[in-house]
Amino acid sequence: MRRAFLVVLLFAHLAPAQGPPSNTLLTPAETQTLATRALQLIESVSAAVPGLARASDQLRTNTQATAAALGKAPRDPNLTLQFTHQIGAFLAVADSMPRTDYFAPATSQQLLELRDALQRLGRHFDSLLASERADARAGNADPYNLNRYAVVNSKSTPPTPSQPRYVFMGDSATDLWRLNEYFAGQDFVNRGIAGQTTNQILARFLADVVALRPVGVVVLAGSADIAAGMTPSAIADNLVMMGDVARAHSVQPMFASLLPASGEAAKIRTPEAIQKVNSWIRDYCIRENLIYIDYYSAMADAKGMMKPEFTDDGVNPNSRGYRVMAPIALDAIERLRILMATPEDASKPPRRRMPLLFAR
Repeated sequence: MRRAFLVVLLFAHLAPAQGPPSNTLLTPAETQTLATRALQLIESVSAAVPGLARASDQLRTNTQATAAALGKAPRDPNLTLQFTHQIGAFLAVADSMPRTDYFAPATSQQLLELRDALQRLGRHFDSLLASERADARAGNADPYNLNRYAVVNSKSTPPTPSQPRYVFMGDSATDLWRLNEYFAGQDFVNRGIAGQTTNQILARFLADVVALRPVGVVVLAGSADIAAGMTPSAIADNLVMMGDVARAHSVQPMFASLLPASGEAAKIRTPEAIQKVNSWIRDYCIRENLIYIDYYSAMADAKGMMKPEFTDDGVNPNSRGYRVMAPIALDAIERLRILMATPEDASKPPRRRMPLLFAR
């Protein structure tokens, strides 16, 4: 249920817009009113449905934090997209709750109103993107760099059966990685963009990953989120959605540990923050039977800082750092090949498909 919802939501959001529909673009005041009402509905439904409050506790906390940020930047498309994702995830959790009786009429009406709010926010997001595209046609740059690879993607040829394709997705640590120099003869595609948070990476996931028809995707993302002050829970939500969208399109997701930082950068990207996110990524991969790529252990010193010989700026690997990371990535891809060749044990219980919230 949640997977299907997210796929539909992302397809709707990333479909080319013909122009900004003026009647769907909300004013800042309307955005604030709608966000406040959505939070009220979420709380009311949580109280009315047995077990829902506990199941959605962290998700509701994340949604409240996003709504507060959206109140300060009501025209921010990334915050709008994150808010719609969180409302959609809450509705998916509500729909998945076991119940012997139908919802009370008032609760059913509240759920209908919440779905309507989600649709209005989705149309609002489409209008925001359409406005940005209009600005871009007028000569303004793409402010979030979401279309950086649009031209090269349009010229991409399909992968060949003899040469499986893998997309490397992430922020600057991926963007700066010259894959052709470290993986000669492989169909490895770089779709990293320096400075992007998981919100922005998620927003271009269909265009920059799924549309290229890879076997798998290597996701290395979250460091820019920490630097931007995003919570570990928000990072986790976005990574889960990337995994769900990838698998819904038969792309195998692989998640890499965040790289350590050093020097001045480590004052923001602290070892504690990085290790907290890495622990969640590792546990998530174990729960979901996904490939976890542990760059961190090879790149960090005893204090959790990036080893000085592997970086020149304290954040991104240098050539020596990438030489350490390359065989780790190849090992992960080989593990994926073996995993895909091994039929899943039918006796195992199905994997949990509810949102995997960040452990507190």
